[in-house]
Amino acid sequence: MKHALPLLTALVLAPLGAVHAADAAKPASKPNIVFILADDIGYGDFGCYGATKVKTPNVDRLASQGLRFTDGHSMASVCTPSRYSFLTGEYAFRKQGTGIASGEEGLIIEPARTTVPALLKRAGYTTGIVGKWHLGLGTKPTDFNGEIKPGPLEIGFDYAWIMPATADRVPCVWVENRRVVNLDPADPIKLDYRVQRGEPRSFINGIPRIGEQTGGKAALWDDENISTVIAAKSCAFIEQHKGEPFFLEVATHNIHVPRSPNPKFRGKSECGVRGDTIVEFDWTVGQVLDTLDRLKLADNTLVILTSDNGGVLDNNGPDTVHGIGSLEANNGHLFNGVLHGTKGSVYEGGTRLPFITRWPGHVRSGVSDELICQVDMLASFAALTGQALAPADGPDSLNVLPALLGERGGKPCREYLVEQNNDASWVGLRKGPWKLLPPDKGAKAPGKRLKPEVEHPAEAVANKDYPPEKIKLFNLTDDLSETKDIAAAHPDIVAEMSAKLAEIMKSGK
Repeated sequence: MKHALPLLTALVLAPLGAVHAADAAKPASKPNIVFILADDIGYGDFGCYGATKVKTPNVDRLASQGLRFTDGHSMASVCTPSRYSFLTGEYAFRKQGTGIASGEEGLIIEPARTTVPALLKRAGYTTGIVGKWHLGLGTKPTDFNGEIKPGPLEIGFDYAWIMPATADRVPCVWVENRRVVNLDPADPIKLDYRVQRGEPRSFINGIPRIGEQTGGKAALWDDENISTVIAAKSCAFIEQHKGEPFFLEVATHNIHVPRSPNPKFRGKSECGVRGDTIVEFDWTVGQVLDTLDRLKLADNTLVILTSDNGGVLDNNGPDTVHGIGSLEANNGHLFNGVLHGTKGSVYEGGTRLPFITRWPGHVRSGVSDELICQVDMLASFAALTGQALAPADGPDSLNVLPALLGERGGKPCREYLVEQNNDASWVGLRKGPWKLLPPDKGAKAPGKRLKPEVEHPAEAVANKDYPPEKIKLFNLTDDLSETKDIAAAHPDIVAEMSAKLAEIMKSGK
């Protein structure tokens, strides 16, 4: 049943900042929320965003029934900090230890703070996460042989079926709530991360992994069935909680390395194994959407689909052809569209992502060019459910609910957005069409930066000026590919945005 529009309209007309006690609206009727978070999907990887070498009918259907954003972002260009920002409403650079987590990192989100699931749980939602976690578990080094806490359940989730980190890092096991699934106590898990980042040390299921795992043989996942397990567990959660408001984060492994698509998806794209895993991701989306349709929940569910960071060509395991200079293997597929940069950079290709919302009868169908970010979900969901945030909650989260719904008119919900790389040694600032890109403070540190894969889809090698050694300014309206540095022609804008960036990094919004 559709929700009453007058209540929703009242929320849309509320102030556009974070929703705190002074401006909280009355509670609205509560839609279910399904947040589908892909891994390493680029701006150009779906048909509705211009892809022609890979077919994505389910994502395209979602976009045709909802609102497709052309300026939606993660706040970081790698996974752990972007996921941290989504769940907490806080820029990751404000907290130490939010760089790419190992598989034995302790939980990096404080259990006492307000998170997206904790907020929605207070509003009467049952909350769940299925898929990739990568935010640490327990205390470092994580002990996977008993009860694992704190974890997702301590920050607001009622149910969790997760992979602890990524599939290219050990341990290669599923964790359900607080315990490893199918673990044999006689074969305990032992991890060894005394290895430099990026150097696989052990082979599990014949695939190279970062770190070494011994033990836990009965608990090892099947790489070819990761997507089918995530789809099945997601649909089961929806089925189980169809009679009550629920929030479900579907955090897919696709299309991160190692790419091991189920045999039924192999050869289904025209751009190699990477494209096949996009087809597999689209199938997962279809399973979730079909379940909502079958249970007659689609009209009562806000679906949001996005990715944790931009696309990248890299290889590991069965996908041995995608890597540095491998555009030929990609068969002309522009994985980040016309955008400059890739995952790990602070160019638009690192953080500008597919971002789609659908809630029939409430979200306007079409296309939006409004600047939004995943860090804004906390304040937006607070507005949606009529809740107040304490002053310390979500310090960088803005209420962009009007943008998510496609409301027209008025000033933009978000004026400025900070973007970062893994360790925040490289940050950038967006303001409307302007993009300020200061130098990477860590670029000259010996051994700190790996050579980038490809900066721009039209190039076979990285630009010589990667990362920038001087401050740059781009006007994205005229130059979406960030090829023309116009900092020298606009010293006033450079000065204004530099001062604003320093202010935000020192304090808040």
